[in-house]
Amino acid sequence: MPNLSDLLPAIVAIAHDAGAEIMKIYATDFDVNWKSDSSPVTAADEGAEAIILPKLRELTPDYTIVAEEAVSKDGIPNIDTVPFWLVDPLDGTREFLNRNDEFTVNIALVIDKEPKLGVIYVPALDTTYTGVVGVGATRQVGKAAPESISVRVPPEEGVTVLASRRHGDPETLSAFLKDRPIAEIRNAGSSLKLCLVAAGEGDIYPRFGNTMEWDIAAGHAILSAAGGRVTTEDGAPMLYGKKTMLNPHFIAWGGLD
Repeated sequence: MPNLSDLLPAIVAIAHDAGAEIMKIYATDFDVNWKSDSSPVTAADEGAEAIILPKLRELTPDYTIVAEEAVSKDGIPNIDTVPFWLVDPLDGTREFLNRNDEFTVNIALVIDKEPKLGVIYVPALDTTYTGVVGVGATRQVGKAAPESISVRVPPEEGVTVLASRRHGDPETLSAFLKDRPIAEIRNAGSSLKLCLVAAGEGDIYPRFGNTMEWDIAAGHAILSAAGGRVTTEDGAPMLYGKKTMLNPHFIAWGGLD
């Protein structure tokens, strides 16, 4: 088992390489195709994944890789016995299509059903979030030095709720939040919501809609490293390696009790 802190710089470099490929395509009049589940896919999704996978295999040849586009073509590989990578080469493809810059490259390492290392790169904003559970979480903007991030104690005026711009159930969200003072509901795309909670820019992200493991594992690792947690609706820990890779509804918690 490699030291995760030693492994982290290589994962950041891989995410940056994938992000550079995404941005090349972002600057063009790219085509959009549709997968069997009616989700969009572009050359950016496929090109980024084509960069990430061989680099991960070279770095950790004994680890299984579960990557969104590969799964859509070949199914879910066996992940019963070894640590495995979860890769979403372009999380927020609809944000990419709408050119609002809130799309990310997500890479996470899952050990014993929990994400222990996560890297999220926001290429249009040149911002990198990292987390190693038990070590800490960082945010780096451009070439500046990475800065430590952590969840916050919610202010007295109320919590800031992160919500999906395109998914979710407003009625269920309202019912969940009814006993909490709300200062703001902030919409954001992709796994950026988890990063914002980890950085203390929000307090809670309830998700009452479908997500896959590769959508949230990197953000989960970053949030855990920053002092937060991700649970199911009933408060149980969110675990990974499910046969279908489909997540239950979940709550991402910052510094809330």
